[in-house]
Parts: sequence; C-alpha cells; structure tokens
Amino acid sequence: MPFNKELADRACAFFPKYLRHTKGRWAGKPFELFPWQQELVSKLFGTVNADGMRQYQTVYCEIPKKNGKSELAAGISLYMLFADGEPGAEIYSAACDRDQAAIVFNVAAQMVRYSKALSTRCKLVESTKRVVHNNGGVYRVLSAEAFSKHGYNISCVLFDELHTQPNRDLWDVLTKGAGDARTQPVFFAITTAGFDRHSICWEVHEYARQVRDGIIKDPSFLPVLYYADETDDWTKQQVWEKCNPSMTSLFEDGDGILVPKTIKAACQRAQDSPAEENTFRRLRLNQWVKQESRYLPMKAWDACGQEFDKATLRGKVCFAGLDLASSIDIAALVLAFEGEDEVAYLMPFFWVPEENIEKRARTDKVPYDQWVREGFLKATPGNVIDYATIRHDINELAKEYEIREVAFDRWGAVEMSQNLTDDGFTMVEFGQGYKSMSPPTKELLKMVLSGKVRHGSHPVLRWMADNVMVTVDPAENVKPDKSKSTERIDGVVATVMAIDRLTRKEPESVYAERGIISI
Repeated sequence: MPFNKELADRACAFFPKYLRHTKGRWAGKPFELFPWQQELVSKLFGTVNADGMRQYQTVYCEIPKKNGKSELAAGISLYMLFADGEPGAEIYSAACDRDQAAIVFNVAAQMVRYSKALSTRCKLVESTKRVVHNNGGVYRVLSAEAFSKHGYNISCVLFDELHTQPNRDLWDVLTKGAGDARTQPVFFAITTAGFDRHSICWEVHEYARQVRDGIIKDPSFLPVLYYADETDDWTKQQVWEKCNPSMTSLFEDGDGILVPKTIKAACQRAQDSPAEENTFRRLRLNQWVKQESRYLPMKAWDACGQEFDKATLRGKVCFAGLDLASSIDIAALVLAFEGEDEVAYLMPFFWVPEENIEKRARTDKVPYDQWVREGFLKATPGNVIDYATIRHDINELAKEYEIREVAFDRWGAVEMSQNLTDDGFTMVEFGQGYKSMSPPTKELLKMVLSGKVRHGSHPVLRWMADNVMVTVDPAENVKPDKSKSTERIDGVVATVMAIDRLTRKEPESVYAERGIISI
C-alpha cells in the first residue's frame, strides 16, 4: 500500500506543536513522540489506499503500563477532532466504566487547557466530559452500557484498557457499523495484557498476533504489540527493555518514561513474594497470565517434578483428597504419601466425560483429548462423569495402596461418600471454608517452595496448579477460589485436602505422657 509521508509528518508534527505533557517532570513540555509512538502515528495516518483514504481502521496497541499510552491516546483523539479534516467529527472515549473512560479524556482536556491554539477553537464542558469544537465536532466520554450506544456516527473511538471489558457487547456495538457513514473511521484500542482468555480482549489480542505474524491477512488492522515471550526470563533487564519501548537504558534519570531501577524494584518484590509475580509479569512485561495473582510459583512447582517409581509405594499408607465438584467437567482424586525427609509424593487421577471432549479441547484450548490418549485423564462414557467408574477405580487403587482416609468435599459427593463407606473406606468430610482450607493451602505452598513435594510433572495437575487463585480474609487465611481462577483447579483442591490428612498431627492424650493419676 502507498505511504504518504506528508500525511504522516503532518500528524507527528501536531503533537509537539499543539500538545503539552500533563503529568510529572514533563508537565507543560512539548509532546515529543517516542520512536515507537512516532512509528504508530506515522503508520496510522500515513498509510493510505489507492484512493488516498487511510488504510488502517482498527488499531490494537497492547503495551505495559507507564509507557505513555494514555497520553498517546489523548493526542490521537485531539488530532482527530482538530486536524483530521472530518466534518462534524465525533470522537468517543470508552472503557469498562465511565471513570476509566474519563482517564484519557482528562489528559486530553488538560492538553487543551495548555494550548491557546486549541482552547480558542473549542469549548471544554467539564460537567459532561465534552470538548465541543467550534465547527460542531465533539469529543466525549461514554458510559459503559452497550445498549444505549446504537446510533452514534463515530469517526473515532478510543477503547482504554480493553482487558477490563466484562463482555464483548460494547466493543461490538461501537466497532460494527458505527462508523459506516464516515470515509475513514478509526477504532483505537490501547490496553495492558489481561488474564481472562475467554474475553473480548484476548480474542482481539490473538487476532492482532495472527495479523502481525501473517497468518491472517487484514490490511485494515494495525497490530502494535509489546510483550515478553513465554520463554523469556522475566527477571532480566534486556527482557524489560524489549517490551517497554519508552524505557531509557540508563539506571539514572533519562529521557524515557520508565527507568530500570523502578522495574528492578518491582521485579525484586515479585521474586520475594510469589503472589506478586503475575502482577509484575502482566503489568510490567505485558504477559497474559492465568490469573491476577499467582499463588503457586510455577518455577518452584516445576522444580518438584522429578519422576518417581510408583511401584516403590505399593502397600504404603496414603491419604486421599476427592473433589467431585462438577459432573460435567473434571473429577479429581489425589493420593498423598509421606516419603523420606518429610517429602510428600502425590499421585493424581482425573476423570472427564467422553462426549464432546475433542470439541471442548478446541474451544477451551486445553489438550483434554491428548491427555486422554496419554493416560493422564480417563474419559468415561456419556456427557457426564460416570461416578461408578470412579468408585471402581478407587477400589482398584486400594488393592495396591493402603488408603487410610479419603477427604471429600460434601458438595456433589454425598452418594459417592456413602458408597465408598460401604466399600470399607474411612471418609472424612472436609469443609471448603477458611477454617479447614487455610492451614493445608499454606502448607502446600510451603512444601512446594522448600522442595518437599514430588508430583512427577503430571501435566493435568500442573495446568491446574498454574490456574490457582486464592482469596484472603482479614485474618490472612487463604483458600483456593474456583470462582476467581480462570480454569479448573479441582486437582489442587484435592491435593490440599490430601495434604491436610497427611500432615495433620492429632493431639495425643494427656495420659500418654503422664500416665493415669490415682486419687
């Protein structure tokens, strides 16, 4: 496609000529674009079709926090209002709620106040969050209710933090047909990475990645992606620099927005506190993580993945955790054995409904079908899990291992508990509240960090460990939270229950120590 340098230069020149930074040590200084920002602005406004109209209609910019994305979005909104030449331009800021949408608008409003050339050509209406151009154009903030957004004649819409959108409704309403009456509308999304891989943001992220990699041909879509790869060492400065294009390479003050000493401190906190790792990787390195706050650090988990010979555990005492929370997803049983040096050996088993397993694997992007073929999951006939199969399998395991107790979540397991009791097992009802779950959940983390667990790198259990998110009460008790975890964690819940029974120290009778006193 042709590149019109004159149009590109005109757009880039608008920023330092008419706009000033609004915050920090740059407040009041001309908005000189960083190289990455200049490249984006040049491509957006300088790449044209054969008819001279802009090639790019949709821009997806995914970049870590503190790289100046709000300022860039504000500058683009003002260019579209004051300099794009679109009669009666309508520019909108949208986000998950009105307050979030107002962040970019507030930056743009302050830029207008700083500029005599812009402020004399418009009216700034603070009460309704509007900049009204003298020619009838308007830039305004939208609330989040998608149903009320039909009918707008959009020339530009700015989506801030797309990863926070609760569903796809607002995105669809504002991008599908809303700019049909305009010759060259712009739909601009700017965001950091999220953790919900079933969201509209993940869908657009994947589309952008495939456009960037040439898998999908879409000349109207401009992907701008800065993130660390899965294989990158997130503790290294060269990785930080790779995905933070506004960062200076100096440890002292420089020209960049970010300085490495700031990220270095955040990285150290993430290394010291596993719960902060995912926050650091998502916000600073722009990686899509499984949940907002990781509980089990996967580096430590993987270090406990040594293979062990199950035959050496035959006849040994073990304790089981059983989670049958859903009859249509995954049922989990974990056996926990105590080895030498207080190391816990974990032996997990999982069951899934056989029906539609390949379709679910494609939809969820989880290799259920592969795990079944490799023997890590057992598929039972039908569209719900066959509990008779689980009962049979547990009885078969009892022929090889001495299952002392089976801890179970009462939800969905009443009949199974009764059946296993009839089979001779000692069943222990296990509450799912903080009182029961917190001590063994903390103990599991402690054992993983100290290398006192062996799980044989079981892929299903690893996937679930990577999914775990916990909730914390005011007393700092913790428990795995299935509602917050983005994928299944049943195997970890079963593990926590098994660890509790394995490590529980029942209080001895006072008489065992002092004997019986006769009076």
